[in-house]
Amino acid sequence: MKAIVQDRYGSPDVLELREIDEPVPADNEVLVRVHAAAVNAYDWHVMRGDPYLARLMAPSVFGFGGPKMKIRGRDVAGRVEAVGRDVKRFRSGDDVFGDLGDANGAFAEYVCVPDDVVEPKPANLSFEQAAAVPLAGNTALMGMRDVGRVQPGQQVLVNGASGGVGTFAVQIAKSFGAEVTGVCSTKNVDLVRSIGADHVIDYTREDFTRNGQRYDVVFDLVGNRSLTELRRALTPAGTLVLSGGGVSSGVSLVGPMGLFIRGELTSRFVRHRLLRLTVIASKENLAALRELAESGKVAPVIDRTYPLSEVPEAIRYVEVEHARAKVVITV
Repeated sequence: MKAIVQDRYGSPDVLELREIDEPVPADNEVLVRVHAAAVNAYDWHVMRGDPYLARLMAPSVFGFGGPKMKIRGRDVAGRVEAVGRDVKRFRSGDDVFGDLGDANGAFAEYVCVPDDVVEPKPANLSFEQAAAVPLAGNTALMGMRDVGRVQPGQQVLVNGASGGVGTFAVQIAKSFGAEVTGVCSTKNVDLVRSIGADHVIDYTREDFTRNGQRYDVVFDLVGNRSLTELRRALTPAGTLVLSGGGVSSGVSLVGPMGLFIRGELTSRFVRHRLLRLTVIASKENLAALRELAESGKVAPVIDRTYPLSEVPEAIRYVEVEHARAKVVITV
């Protein structure tokens, strides 16, 4: 089978399309014929080994000279081709989607995954749309539901509303009954408004940290503002949810983790809830996202698609540009 393989850290140039052996499912695994996969910021972080601090904090992912898992990609949608003897949830022919987590391997024609990391694909979504959901959708779901604890009627601001996670966050917050403000660039104002944002702030024209507005929850997906600035946008007892941010500028020492650390230290001395979002993949959250998609409350937004052979170009686009919503790989 064909797969995108990486032997060492570096730019997208280290990614190679190779012919390798097709995997065989273990007793608790399903063999999935990949129809689509999605690109996430996670992919270029692992590809580059960025930031250096992550190599120490996540030894299961980062090896000394390159990632532990050689095939990139964690969001997948496809069709089950075979099942291990202990698998009861799925059978050959089932359409599934999921987040492979640290195992990676989605940028390939086939992948073997434990049966508890995939769920039945939303019936109303194509494979490309379904592949866009798992990691970004779960990040938005956990950020709004579990960490932000968004309630009906609350004022919620999403900084980075036009990105992969941001487009899901706006829709999920709306589904929870919040009044949502999205922050994005001029070219993305119409997009953010079209997915349900009540208010849209063009950051090239207005500074949301200085306009006098206060929010119950601020979900920061960009990491380009200081902790002081972000707190200025909160109500006295508001919640700041910190999650990732930035584009690649070469390997950094701490990257967005510096903001996370400052938030954790400051939270001990202020009323604000300053929380780092740690995303945990689960079949329960996949099921919740499937229900949101099938009910029409959440719809994936896809910026552009690339074939498997052009994964390096797709990752290059995501890591250096401000991609609108999701970038998807078709296989």
